[in-house]
Amino acid sequence: MPTINVYQQYFLADCTANGVKRRAANVLLISDSEAGHIRYEVAVSFFPHTSDDDFALSYDAYFSRVVYEGSGRRSKKREEALLASLREEADVLAAQAEGTIDWENPLIEARRG
Repeated sequence: MPTINVYQQYFLADCTANGVKRRAANVLLISDSEAGHIRYEVAVSFFPHTSDDDFALSYDAYFSRVVYEGSGRRSKKREEALLASLREEADVLAAQAEGTIDWENPLIEARRG
């Protein structure tokens, strides 16, 4: 099965990476399944967002962490549990990048896959 973005949403954010000010973040829960093995990863990608319509992602400020890996396949129950801890996991990644995510200011509606 291909890689699937279980959840994706853009938020205002604050981070400087590689000398470039980043004003937004793409937050994702990604599922990757193959041959009876499932893996979930939380990812945060900070990007410049220089205007209201600028959603050009730059992957030089991409941070991710595997939050579940094991035998099996996609499970709605497991995904709901992972989504419940998504903000906490994303905040850890943002802190490692010396950035913050403004959860109260989404730039788009959440997308679920």
